[in-house]
This record gives sequence, C-alpha cells and structure tokens, in this order.
Amino acid sequence: MSVAIKIENLSKQYNLGTIGTGTVGNDLNRFIAKVRGKEDPNLKIGETNDRTKKGDSSLVWALKDINFEVQQGEILGVIGKNGAGKSTLLKILSKVTGPTTGSIKARGRIAALLEVGTGFHPELTGRENVFLNGTILGMTKVEIRSKLDEIVAFAGIERYLDTPVKRYSSGMMVRLGFAVAAHLEPEILIVDEVLAVGDAEFQKKAIGKMKDVSSKGGRTVLFVSHNMGSIINLCDRTIVLKDGGVVFDGDTLEAIDFYLNENTVDNKGELVLSDSPDVERSGKQINSRIISVKTHDSNNRIIDSFLVGNDFYITIEIEFLNQINNPEIGFAISNMDGCRLHHLISLWDTDFGDVQKGIRSFTAKICGIKLYPGQYTLAIWTRLSHVEGVDDFVERALTINIQESDKFKNINFDRFLKGGVLTEATWEMR
Repeated sequence: MSVAIKIENLSKQYNLGTIGTGTVGNDLNRFIAKVRGKEDPNLKIGETNDRTKKGDSSLVWALKDINFEVQQGEILGVIGKNGAGKSTLLKILSKVTGPTTGSIKARGRIAALLEVGTGFHPELTGRENVFLNGTILGMTKVEIRSKLDEIVAFAGIERYLDTPVKRYSSGMMVRLGFAVAAHLEPEILIVDEVLAVGDAEFQKKAIGKMKDVSSKGGRTVLFVSHNMGSIINLCDRTIVLKDGGVVFDGDTLEAIDFYLNENTVDNKGELVLSDSPDVERSGKQINSRIISVKTHDSNNRIIDSFLVGNDFYITIEIEFLNQINNPEIGFAISNMDGCRLHHLISLWDTDFGDVQKGIRSFTAKICGIKLYPGQYTLAIWTRLSHVEGVDDFVERALTINIQESDKFKNINFDRFLKGGVLTEATWEMR
C-alpha cells in the first residue's frame, strides 16, 4: 500500500496579536533568509501553545515537529483538546495556510471541509457552488455534471439547489459542502468537526459515505472530531495532539483511552477549580462562576463509586457575581468514549427564585441511578436560563465509577444501551 500523506518535522508558529513578525526589520530579515535558503531567524524564540497559561513571548508554536504517514485508503482520526493544533494541521494540509518549517507530501487532489461554508461563495446558488468547487478540484464540467444528481440526492436539498447559499441554514450548508467534497472524487478527504452541525440522520450518512470512499474507492480520509463514538465507528488508527505535538499514534481505542486519561483529573469525587488550573473550562463567567463540585452519599461523605440502583448526589458550589432569577444549574454524564448519555437541568423541575449575589451550593439527588457498571465523566455548567448562553462550563469535571449491585443483578442493561436512564432528580439550594 502506497503512502498518501507524509509529514516530516512540520511546525507552525504564530505571532499573537500581530501580522507578520511585528516589525518591518524582522519581516525583511525573514525574507532575506528565505531567499538565501537559510532558517528563519525569528524561529529561535517561541513558546508551546498552552492556551490556559500566560506566556512571556508573543510567539507560539501551534504545531511543533509533527511526523507521521497516512497510507492510501486509510481513515485516520485526529483528536485532542481545543487548541491542541488539530485545525492548524488540517489547514496546512489543505493549503489554507503554509507551514513555518517542515514538509508535507500528498499524493492526489485534496478536498477539505474545515468549517461551515468552506469554499462556497455566498452569492452563488448551490448548483453554481458545486461547479465552482469541482473546478477548483480540477474536474471538468462534464465530470461535475455527471455527479450532480448524486450530490443533490445525498445532500437532500433539491428544493433549494438554485437558491443562493447565503440563505441556507448551517445544517444545509454542511450537507451540501460534505456532499460536494465526498462525491467529486478527491484522493484525500479532510473533514473537521463541522459534521456535528448536521442532524443525526445526516451524520450517519456521512460516516457511511466516508467508509465507502475509503474501502471501495481507495481514498484517504482525515477525520477530526470530539465525538469519540464517531471516531471509534470510523477510524482504525488515531493520533492524539497535545500542545502542538503528537503524543500518541496507534489503535483508536488505545488512543481514546490515552486522551481521556490525559485530560481527566484524578480527584476522587471532589474538584476545587482554584486548585486545578488545567481543567478544560469555557464560558464568559460574567454572572456566575463555578467554585467546586463533589459527588457524595446521603451523609455528605465524598465518594466516587456508586452501586447500581442506589441514590446518587452531586453538589455544585457557585459564586454569583450578580443577582439572578432562577438560574439554570446542570450536569451531564458521558461514558469514557466521550458520548453524552444523559443530562439533568434544574429548570426542569425546580424554581430557585431570586438568587442573591454571593456563594451558593446546589445539590441534586438522583433516585436509584441506573447506569451500566463502569466509569463515567461529569460535565457541569451554569447559565441564566435555557435561552441564554452558558456562563461557566467545566468538561470532565469528575470521574465516577458505577459498580454492580445485587439489587439490579439480573437487570437487562441492553435496554439502556449500555448507557443508562436516569429518572427522578430533586434539587436543593443552600
């Protein structure tokens, strides 16, 4: 089997907040060095791209010394935290931007779907954009026309084919963009997280199409996603990126296990955010800020293991920076593959009324937890209401263990899709 993509010592450096190097003199030195075949003199400085820490230099390495090969017909998964370098890698591969150092050798045409509307002209119709994209990929008008009916049928947007794409929804844009990229027969197909915008039915179709493109057409696919279920379903091999470097390259299940263990804090049932700066966190935190979270039993004893069928407690401590009327407090449970299984939101069955400025604790009680024995992760959040954006969100805040119980020893867990059904929940504020 021949090599479709070969990446050697690939690095990409960015200068934060500026265009070029920041000064005319440095830009001139860079140009002279390039003409003379010398190394860029500005590359001798720079820091690892850790977005959670403030650095001393404005120069950061989004990618640093990346090396790997992708075989023809292989589907390679790429996973990592936000800011790990995934999108930068794909942009370099698709020639949206160039590398600072290193080389990429790719055999064949590359079609990329990096974000909603990639390669589309908003004023042109869907039909015109199909021909535009096909022409960019080097196909003739006859070849594109022969594929048009397949593209339209796959995308499911026949009624809007002659409508300017600026009037498409994001889901319709992704449908057409993926259909074009997959059907115009590129040798290499690059797909970023954009498929998450599509509905479940289209995601299933898209994954099936990528499998066919690889197995039957012998084409190469690079697939980036935070959905571990899709990665498992599609990829036999996966690389893990961290701070711009490859930290794992191998079997997909092993890669996911490595990634989840790397990014889960071992906190034994309790997490204090001020003591854990590396925890993945998002949200503007304008009105509220999560201080800590813990899982415990009815006696308030902190534990991280629960028996199937027993009650489950989680307490979230939040500092409110302003007075808020009935804020939404929620948490989600995911399996170790990263698939969301269930989420519980206070607004469903509780009204906290006016919550004054200051620190408050919120405890949720799940009566008779029904989860398949194994490990799970908890994500927690707070926001003003279900129509507002999330104010503070902590992914993988805690890891919990569910253990077998005699009470539910004979239960048919296949009913719960090895994930589970959580039923009644009650909330209390202190």
